[in-house]
Amino acid sequence: MMAHQAGQTAGPHGGTATTASQVTPRQARATASAPRRVPVLTTKVGLQMPAKMAYDEWERAGRQLADVVDSSSWWLGDWMVYGKDHYTDRYQRGIRAANLSYQTLRNYAWVSRRFDLGRRRPALSFQHHAELASMPVTDQELWLDRAEQRQWTTKQLRGALRAARQGEQQPAVPALPGRRLEVPGSRLEWWHQAAQQLGVDFEQWVMTTLDSAAATALEASGTPAERPEAAGLKGVPDRGVQDRGVQDVKGLAEQRSRPVAISA
Repeated sequence: MMAHQAGQTAGPHGGTATTASQVTPRQARATASAPRRVPVLTTKVGLQMPAKMAYDEWERAGRQLADVVDSSSWWLGDWMVYGKDHYTDRYQRGIRAANLSYQTLRNYAWVSRRFDLGRRRPALSFQHHAELASMPVTDQELWLDRAEQRQWTTKQLRGALRAARQGEQQPAVPALPGRRLEVPGSRLEWWHQAAQQLGVDFEQWVMTTLDSAAATALEASGTPAERPEAAGLKGVPDRGVQDRGVQDVKGLAEQRSRPVAISA
């Protein structure tokens, strides 16, 4: 299959005739000095490799073999599809006569049916297509485009598909409580006055007061709770001081105004 006979044409009686062409002396010398390309011959049980072979020739032969292996999957799949469609009651007999694995052919045929001839990408292998065969057509086209444009190997495509599926199956993470609280501006001013009267930082006063209220509520309900350590709250008045500060500002009139955002 990889060995090609050059310079032969059909003879007048269907045989093979060798054509002669005029060769100049210069061409003859160039031909004699150039290394003769020895073909790689394929047999049913192996390859007949030349004793000496340039690396480029060896690499080219490998690419040709890979193309044959990949193409044969499509060929066998299409062959199986045709047999099932045209010889419903006899195609299995043809498979046995060809000494082929029925399960393997079924897999090839399934992929072949999932991709019409016009949708198959020559730049991608049969295995690339097999990885996407179970998807809807639109998703197949999307991933075929990505694999072709990014020159993914089958393994890279499989990894990208796995990552995408894991992302879709990831359980929704509950949203954390917001760090901002909308309160009326008059109440904000009231709280600022309380913190100022106690001589403490406003945000520290807010957090400590809320912690104290939470501890009181949990203790009243009989729920054991350990107060979280809040960084940067040194010098904050204890609960008794806080309560006195709140009592001092309870008499302030609350006025309505638009809500503003504060850091909680």
